[in-house]
Amino acid sequence: QVQLVESGGGLVQAGGSLRLSCAASGRALSNYGMAWFRQAPGKEREFVAADRWIGIGTYYADSVKGRFTISRDNAKNTVYLQMNSLKPVDTAVYYCAARTYYGGSFASTRERDFGSWGQGTQVTVSS
Repeated sequence: QVQLVESGGGLVQAGGSLRLSCAASGRALSNYGMAWFRQAPGKEREFVAADRWIGIGTYYADSVKGRFTISRDNAKNTVYLQMNSLKPVDTAVYYCAARTYYGGSFASTRERDFGSWGQGTQVTVSS
């Protein structure tokens, strides 16, 4: 099973940018579809972005579309989440997750479809 470690979180002002990284070890990322989720204080964890989406490559929650970009570097076994135009509502703990190929796809927006998770990295956006 792949192990995932997120980094790159921090405190940023509204309108700023951050790039999160998710470093994988134990298995090659090329075996997985990857996604980012987040959990704000007092709320349930929610889907943010996924890659290896059939036909379009990447897929985003409406709340982040046009501001966030998921990408990967298989040579570095790392997935990224570039976050631009950050808003206070983006404040959350961000998690990366990995999914093996199943049911004809690598990609999903559902937490239960991902078998490996990182520990999370805190992102705080001040107004």
